Parts: sequence; structure tokens; C-alpha cells
Amino acid sequence: MIPEKKIAIIGLGYVGLPLAVEFGQKYKTVGYDLNKKRIQTLQKGFDDTLEIDSEYLTKTLKNKFFKVTSRKQDIKSCNIFIITVPTPIDKHNRPVLSPLLAVSELVGSMLKKGDIVIYESTVYPGVTEDECVPVLEKVSCLIYNLDFFVGYSPERINPGDKEHTLTKILKVTSGSNKKVAEVIDKLYKSIIVAGTYKAASIKVAEAAKVIENSQRDINIAFVNELAKIFNLLGLNTNQVLEAAATKWNFLNFKPGLVGGHCIGVDPYYLAQKAQEVDHHPEIILSGRRVNDSMGKYVASETVKLMLKKQVQLRNSNILILGFTFKEECPDFRNTKVIDIIQELFSYGLNITTVDPWVDKKKVFDEYGINIFKDIPKKIKFDAAILAVGHSCFRKINFNSNNMTKNKVIYDVKGFLDSEITDGGL
Repeated sequence: MIPEKKIAIIGLGYVGLPLAVEFGQKYKTVGYDLNKKRIQTLQKGFDDTLEIDSEYLTKTLKNKFFKVTSRKQDIKSCNIFIITVPTPIDKHNRPVLSPLLAVSELVGSMLKKGDIVIYESTVYPGVTEDECVPVLEKVSCLIYNLDFFVGYSPERINPGDKEHTLTKILKVTSGSNKKVAEVIDKLYKSIIVAGTYKAASIKVAEAAKVIENSQRDINIAFVNELAKIFNLLGLNTNQVLEAAATKWNFLNFKPGLVGGHCIGVDPYYLAQKAQEVDHHPEIILSGRRVNDSMGKYVASETVKLMLKKQVQLRNSNILILGFTFKEECPDFRNTKVIDIIQELFSYGLNITTVDPWVDKKKVFDEYGINIFKDIPKKIKFDAAILAVGHSCFRKINFNSNNMTKNKVIYDVKGFLDSEITDGGL
């Protein structure tokens, strides 16, 4: 079907870049991204997402198979197009498919007979064939499953995880007919050490992806609700979970803020499709409500603890430790730490946020807040909230001159010694 594979990876973020680099070891591969600054940085051998080691990236760029570009003409001659653009939600939690459809238009303008288009972006069941394929057909004037073919292979990238990297995570694949499904499966199998699983259809693969993260979201919502209950009962949530985890089939989830590019977003995609077929997804949306409320909950609990310690709220200084959506990672997409900050602002408090992992300019451009790499020495803090468990925060001395005598320490992650904290999830 494809005598000589020439692959275009469209979108070089957390998902696309690792994929492009691995395919670039074996096939002619072009990584394409609209962001010219991103391309320039990559061409210098540096990945600011920190997913790809600079030495490995530089080595790959030097081989004759691989290059990155922001020029559309550089991907026109490709015959396999892999789309890895974001699929976010809007302020009303509705799926935003416009980036996916825009890229489908781009690819459609380049499609030739025999080409294959593979989608990796998270979607609800039916998007690939019902939304994207019609765009490809209209723009290309080619016929689906006769002139060109489509596949879906959901991404399973875990940002910041250096153990479960792309090639070590089993990959689900699918195709628009049996023959192309086999071609796509073999393509991924050539780089995925962990192996592949060929789904029965594209819709099955789409559904599998969206429930992976919905399931995790619901389980975290359950323990978040438990944390609220145990707080009212005066119980330590982590101690309760540790005791319960001694049972062989107990699912060991932890309470916390649920942000990021997948878990906090994907359930809304599934909910959207459910509502289209006239089913109200009660558990899925209930779990989302619980998890979306946790930032405000953390802020209000911290304020309550300050009042109990008779800390003057007006103009008090609060230290927020961590802004990314997870530990040891610069990714702050859909971070729920911003919910804590905005709620504390509503009380008229002074907020200082410290996170050595993030790009300060990018955070300011998106949220309008300043991030410090280190704790400012000139500010005396009345409370500190450990929001993200970066290992560097273990070195902090909370009895230092930076903290007032009646300070409040709130630990979102169960990260600090419980003897020094006043509360937490």
C-alpha cells in the first residue's frame, strides 16, 4: 500500500515530538509545527517540554531521515500524516474540535491517492470518521477508503514520566479497513517496544482512549470526596487509605488537584457524546464537579485554619509551592493551582507562587501572574500551601525567618511530614 514510508507528524508538543523522534530513527520523517519559535528551539537541540533529552534530539536531527519545520511545503510529499494537535474544552466545558478540523483541512490539501491519515488526538467516539473524514474528502476531492485511508491510535504520553516513555507503553491502533489497520499496526509496532493492540474499529479505539482517563478521573473524585468527609471527622485521609490498601484488590488512588491535558478534559468529551445520544452521564459529570471544586476547597480550608490560629487575613502573605499540573514537569496546561490562587485573591490576600519548573513568561502570558524560581527572602509568609510535590520543596525549612510564628502549612499532596502541617487532603 505504501511502498516507501514518508511520515509527517503534525503538532510537536508533548505527544508529537517523542513520536517524530522515534519514527525519525527508522523512516523519512518530518515534524511540523506552526510555532516557529518552537521549531527554532528544537533545531538547536533543545526541547523545552523536557520530554526528549537534548543529546538524543541532536543525534536524531543529524541523521538523514529526520527534520523539523514550520513550512507547509516540507510535508507535501509525505504519504503518512499523523495528527497530534490538542483537543481542549472551552469555558463551558464543551469540546473544541477547531484545531483538529483545521489540521484536517491542511492535510486534505496535500492528500494523494494511497495516503494514510492517522489521528492521535483525544476525541469522543465518531469524531475521526464523522467530523474529520468529511473535511479530508471535501478538501482533497478524494474518496475515503478508496483513494485515501484513515486510522486512529490514541496517545498515552505521561508528561514528566521518564519510566513509561512512548516506546514502553502498549499502543492501541486501528484503521478504516482491515488492510490499512494491519499497515498502521505494523508501523507502530516497528517503534513500540511494549507492543501494540489492534482495536476492532476506529470508534472502539476512540472510546477506549476517552474512558481510560474518565475512569481515573472518577476514582480520584471518589478519594477527593473521602478527603472532605475525613477532614470533617478529624481523620487523616492518607492514614485511612494506607490501612485500606492492605486489601489485595483495593485501588490505590490519592486525593488531589486534577489538571493536565487529559484527565481533567477527556471526561467532558465522553459526556458530550453521551448527551448527543440522549443519555445524561451522572457519574462522569458528578466526578468532574468534585474534582473541579478542589482548588476552591483547598483555598477555603487554608483560610479557615488561618482564622483558627487568629492570623489576620487582610494583607496577609500566602506562599504557593508549585504551579505545574504534576510533579517534576514543566507542563502547566489546565493546572488547577490557578483555582487556589484565584480563590485566595478573592479574600484580598497577597499571593506569591514559586515553581522552578515552569517558564515564567509563558505563565504570565496565559494567566497574568508572576512565578518565582525561589522563595523571596524579603517576604514574611503567614501561610504556605504545598500544591505540587516537586522534590526540591522537601528542602524547605518552614520554621525559617520567612514564616510567621502562627503560620499555617497546608499540604495538598501528603508530601510533607504530617507533624509540621496544619491540614491537607
